[in-house]
Amino acid sequence: MYALLIILGLVMIQAVWTIVVYNKFVKSKLLIENNFSQINIQCKKRFDLIPNLVETVKGFAAHEKETLENVIQARNMGVSADNPETLANANTRLTQTLGKLFALSEAYPDIKANSGFITLHQELVSLEKAIAVSRQLYNDSVMMYNRKIMVFPNSIFAFVFRFYKVEFFDAPDDETQNVDVKFS
Repeated sequence: MYALLIILGLVMIQAVWTIVVYNKFVKSKLLIENNFSQINIQCKKRFDLIPNLVETVKGFAAHEKETLENVIQARNMGVSADNPETLANANTRLTQTLGKLFALSEAYPDIKANSGFITLHQELVSLEKAIAVSRQLYNDSVMMYNRKIMVFPNSIFAFVFRFYKVEFFDAPDDETQNVDVKFS
């Protein structure tokens, strides 16, 4: 009789422990989804600014059609992104094309002096900072989740319950390289 109670007690402890581990995995996964949603919201705000920025520049530099089209294409790629990898790729492309757009604005002093352009540029810079913070929160939650599913004995339960490793939201390649500054 005592043996049966001990076995039943051990089974209950194992069941409770399994439920606790499973719930921790679920909470971590939901945190990742929430943090990705925050990145997505900030990126959508950024993508929504792009048409206004392009229209402002178009008024001053209509003959720079290729640069403006590339910015719009990059923006459209971002709007349709539905996962961290495609969103990261879209942001990389948008960052590169916006760099060309802002370089274009250097060649046209009237653009730089335009109050609409200045306001849009400031909003874009603010959103870039918000995206960086959101990306850091997302990557932190991914790291904690991946660590949970990789340590023993959690790795066994992660495998059984089909919790898989999640990819980080990587910085664009051009953000990780040194900037070459030259003074004339």
